[in-house]
Amino acid sequence: MRAMVMHKQREPLVLMDVPRPMPEPGQVLVKVSCCGVCRTDLHVVDGDLTEPKLPLIPGHQVVGVVAELGGGDVYGLSVGAKVGIPWLGGSCGQCAYCQRGEENLCDASRYTGYQLDGGFAEYCAADARFCFPLPAGYPDLQAAPLLCAGLIGYRSYRMACLDDDESGVGAKPCFAHCQGSEPEGRSMASPLPHHGNRVPPFQRLGLFGFGAAAHIVSQVARFQGREVYAFTKPGDASAQVFARELGAVWAGDSFSPAPKELDCAIIFAPAGELVPAALKAVRRGGRVICAGIHMSDIPSFPYSILWGERSIKSVANLTRRDGEEFLALAPEVPVQTTVHPYPLERANEALDDLRAGRFNGQAVIVVDE
Repeated sequence: MRAMVMHKQREPLVLMDVPRPMPEPGQVLVKVSCCGVCRTDLHVVDGDLTEPKLPLIPGHQVVGVVAELGGGDVYGLSVGAKVGIPWLGGSCGQCAYCQRGEENLCDASRYTGYQLDGGFAEYCAADARFCFPLPAGYPDLQAAPLLCAGLIGYRSYRMACLDDDESGVGAKPCFAHCQGSEPEGRSMASPLPHHGNRVPPFQRLGLFGFGAAAHIVSQVARFQGREVYAFTKPGDASAQVFARELGAVWAGDSFSPAPKELDCAIIFAPAGELVPAALKAVRRGGRVICAGIHMSDIPSFPYSILWGERSIKSVANLTRRDGEEFLALAPEVPVQTTVHPYPLERANEALDDLRAGRFNGQAVIVVDE
């Protein structure tokens, strides 16, 4: 099969013919239609994340069709089923984290396109427990960004905007996955609660960095009656226009004061200097969520901007519960994704364009045309 392969970090991917993977028991072989290009892929290729397997096929927003079953329990999947393969590719299922539904924190967790070969290829083998049935009505290209930009964005949004008793992040096990069995019919979890006429407790949301994840989160926030304030790189007028088109009530430079005090903020850009900026923007009791897997060093800041029960929290990966909830919610909004297709052999160009910020939305590698 054709694949874009990383032999060494900080070097371009190489288009190669490599053996097609054979699915092991509990795995499925997916014929890849397309795969989103994520900033995490940049962190892998650029060497910010330091423990990839080599050689490696990157890509972790994989959309395709089950082509072969590996035997054993494949959790209700069948040949021909349309599925998505996300970043979280496996966990032990036995540790205290997994038992609490915090499989994203498992010491034995493994990640697609990092420790496991990913979707910049014609086929990808994946643990059936960690594959998601995709919602109807989404073409493959538009579905790809839901699998990381959507899922990480959604987890960040829950942490930022919802009361602790509403969010449930890490509050319950991911159904019976960690117990070794699957709920009948692989039903989706209930989506986030609606607030009706009640003012949401965290009403004004700031998004620092308006890329793939923010363009999805802003739609969910607006659907739930929240105000979105978009902070972009200084002078990035295109991203600011894009944010306003998606319903942001204000868009400006990252270090400009917002016109109103924020209740919460999510930092998607991997820039540590945005943490003090976000703390200054949120009210007392406000929350700052750092959503990236990698961030530059956070500069020192005065305690006064944290005082007042403001809080900072990081997001680590995702859980299957996040996926089940968000993929049920996305069609209700409905989330519309903005994508920029690149053929497989131009994956390096897609990474370069992402690195340089040459588009709004998300690049998607088209494998099966």
